[in-house]
Amino acid sequence: MPVLFGKRYTKAELLARVGDVSQVGGVRPVRLAGGKGDGVEAVDFRTGSGLHFVAVPGRGLDITIAEHNGMPFSWRSATGEADARFFDEPGLCWLRNFPGGLVTTCGLTNAGAPCVDQGEALGLHGRVSNTPASNVWTDGEWEGDNYRMWVQGKMRESRLFGENIVLKRRVSAMLGESKIWIDDVVTNEGPRQTPHMFLYHINGGWPAIDGGSVFVSPTRSATPRDTDAEVDKEHYYLMEPPTPGFKERCYYHDMASDPDGFVYTALINKNLPDGRQFGFYVKYNKNELPLFTQWKQNGAQEYVCGMEPANCRVEGRSVDREAGRLQFLEPGESREYHIELGVLATPVEVAEFEDKVKSLKA
Repeated sequence: MPVLFGKRYTKAELLARVGDVSQVGGVRPVRLAGGKGDGVEAVDFRTGSGLHFVAVPGRGLDITIAEHNGMPFSWRSATGEADARFFDEPGLCWLRNFPGGLVTTCGLTNAGAPCVDQGEALGLHGRVSNTPASNVWTDGEWEGDNYRMWVQGKMRESRLFGENIVLKRRVSAMLGESKIWIDDVVTNEGPRQTPHMFLYHINGGWPAIDGGSVFVSPTRSATPRDTDAEVDKEHYYLMEPPTPGFKERCYYHDMASDPDGFVYTALINKNLPDGRQFGFYVKYNKNELPLFTQWKQNGAQEYVCGMEPANCRVEGRSVDREAGRLQFLEPGESREYHIELGVLATPVEVAEFEDKVKSLKA
C-alpha cells in the first residue's frame, strides 16, 4: 500500500479521495521543445513521495532529471537532452551529446575510452544512449493495493554484416515510494558472436555531493586507473569542494556483496543546513555486473561523482580484449541486468544504509 503524506492507504481508500491517480502521482509521455532537444520523446514520473524523474525514450530510455522534494540528486551537463541526430561518434565526440543525468547507458558492443579494436575505430562509450527507443509503452496499473508505473521500449544496435543486438528496457516506480527500478534484457538477435560491453553511468550531483560528502560502498580495494587517480587515492571516497582545473580520477573497486550477490553503494551529504542529510543509493547484482568504476570529477561546473556498475572496465574494448575480460554474446543469447536506485532523505535512512554496507564488509 502506498504511503502518502505520512499515512498508508489501500487502493479503495485512495481512490475515494482523488478524481484520478494523477492527482497524487503517475507517469505521462511528453516531448521536449526548443534547441537541440526539440522533439525528444520523454516520460515524466511522479511517485507522490516527493520523487520526480524523467526517462527519455528518445535517448536510449536513460534517466536525466531526478529530484526529491525539489532537491536534485543527478548531475546535469550543459549539453542537456540533445536529440540523437546530433550524435557524433568518433573519438571523444560522445561528450558533445552527453547530458549527464541520473543514468546514461554505455554499450552495447563498446564502452569506455576510444580505441581501435581489431582494425575497427570505436568512439567513447558506444551508441546505445544515442539510440531512440521503439515499441515504447507508457502506463500504470494497480497490483492489489500497490500502484506501479512504467515506461518500456527497445533499442537496437545493428549493421549489415555486423552486430544485431537489442536492449529491452523497463523503467518503473511505485506510488508512495522513492525508488526507481531499471530492468534490462540484452539479446543477440544476429547470426554471429558479438562483443558485449555494458555499463551504467550513474551520475550524482549537488547537493547529494558537496565538499565533505562521501561515497559509501563495501569496497575491499580501490585501484587507481592512472597516474591522475594516484593523487590522494586514500581519500577516493571523500568529495572535495568544486575545484577549478580538477583532473578526473577513476577507481576500479573490488566490492563485497551479500549472499545473493547484491552490492549497495551511495553518495551521501551529511553537511546540509539544520542537520539534514541527503543522498541516493544504487543496488546491483555482482553476478550480473562484476566490475565497478568510480568516476570522481570534482571540477568547478563539472562537479559530479559517477557510480558505474558494469561488465567491463573503461579503458576501451581493445584493452579488455587483451586482458581477457571482454564479454561476448552468442547468437540467440540473452543477458539480464537489474538496477535499483533510491533516495536517502533522512538521518535514519542514511544510518540504516550505512549499517547495511558495514555488514557486507564485516
